[in-house]
Amino acid sequence: MPSEPANAAPARIPRHLAVIMDGNGRWAQRRRRPRIIGHRAGARAVNICIDFCINRGIRALTLFAFSSENWGRPEDEVGALMKLFLNALEREVEELDRRGVRVRFIGERDRFAAPIRERMAAAERQTRNNDVLHLSIAASYGGRWDIAQAARGLAQDVADGRLDPNDIDETLLASRMSLADLPAPDLFIRTGGDTRISNFLLWQLAYTELWFTEALWPEVDAGLLQNALDDFASRERRFGLTGAQVAAQTNEIVE
Repeated sequence: MPSEPANAAPARIPRHLAVIMDGNGRWAQRRRRPRIIGHRAGARAVNICIDFCINRGIRALTLFAFSSENWGRPEDEVGALMKLFLNALEREVEELDRRGVRVRFIGERDRFAAPIRERMAAAERQTRNNDVLHLSIAASYGGRWDIAQAARGLAQDVADGRLDPNDIDETLLASRMSLADLPAPDLFIRTGGDTRISNFLLWQLAYTELWFTEALWPEVDAGLLQNALDDFASRERRFGLTGAQVAAQTNEIVE
């Protein structure tokens, strides 16, 4: 999916939406249920979010499903999450493929068990030609890891004599990051009440509009997502310029 030129008029609908799906465990605890019940409810909210993006014409959706740090959670919860993840891959891919959704995974894939890695690869192969929605699932992912692996790749190219270190700039480093073929997220949503980005897409979120809500992830519906889009549409995105400069560029594009 090609990026738009830097001087393009601000989109009223985000091209790329990034989401931290926080609050599954607390949703379950408030109902005196096991945390895994909250994660199952959260999986239903994922489908709501996918439907919303397709219906609104949002072309890319990146979901933070499992962070590098989440491996440190209690063993029984991690095990239940892995089983839920595998079941979701087996159950949902056919429907996503039918709807034109391209699925891919970003993160340290080697940390997953072989059956999950195989299902990830199979889902990516099956949906690789789809273009209605680019769904990226960040699993065993961390923004610092992403930057480090990009730098490591460039360092190897320098060591092998394929790259002059003086040629390394922001554009080249960005080309080695996860999601390099997509425009940077226009809008970031975090549920659950915390107001931080928690090592998610650190490089890619540099000029992203941030939107936080107290709602827990299983409570998400189309109305809440629309509230986020309405707020996004009301904002002036300046990318380091002045408001007058942005207005002038917009007028030039319109004319």
